Amino acid sequence: MLIEGKNAVREALNSDLTVNKLMADKNLEHRKDDIINLAYQKRIKVEFLPKHILDKKSQSQHHQGYIAEAVDFQYCEVEDILKKAQDKNEIPFIVLLDGIEDPHNFGAIIRSCECAGVHGIIIPKNRACQVNDTVIRTSTGAISNMLIAKVTNLKDSIDYLKDNGVWVFVAETGGENIYDQNLNQPIAVVIGSEGNGVKQSIRSYCDGILTLPLKGSVNSLNASVACGVVIFEILRQRLK
Repeated sequence: MLIEGKNAVREALNSDLTVNKLMADKNLEHRKDDIINLAYQKRIKVEFLPKHILDKKSQSQHHQGYIAEAVDFQYCEVEDILKKAQDKNEIPFIVLLDGIEDPHNFGAIIRSCECAGVHGIIIPKNRACQVNDTVIRTSTGAISNMLIAKVTNLKDSIDYLKDNGVWVFVAETGGENIYDQNLNQPIAVVIGSEGNGVKQSIRSYCDGILTLPLKGSVNSLNASVACGVVIFEILRQRLK
């Protein structure tokens, strides 16, 4: 797995990811550079290469002179997400994704969740985007600090969350205005797929529906945008 770009590589080096090697632009070899120094401090091999070689290795063509070679992403268990909240002495704050297929949306959701203080994301094993190089690049390093659980059945995960005192809501049209709800509680929010939203079988299983008021003629938002608005409203209420 390749991680590219200054911010993404810096975050990877500062995270629990296992980085096997850092490939850097040869022009940086004799300069003071915080990313390269960080790699040396962590005893990670640094290989200096001409820019045209980095360009060939790059999958994004936006490596900015840094490409880290890391082991594949390690998923966690749902229990680990709740434990993270407990260890931080915080109210659980979780996002479930029901069939998100676009890796750019997935990466953007990870980035927003990390910024909003979400403790973890739960995704289905099948018929949904998994963590890949595009997701990692789009998250711009945020994935290094985000727990992601991959599960066989979202309903089982919802049951587990409910059994542990977490309220589970769907973010979709046709529900209660999100700005009228008390969201300062143990909460999980389900975000649906780009085309079909949250499946009816999942929607009926949850505690309620949170709806964003819309003024335009289009009746829905991009999945990553909707997720961002919802989770930052939750964060706003927690900071009151």
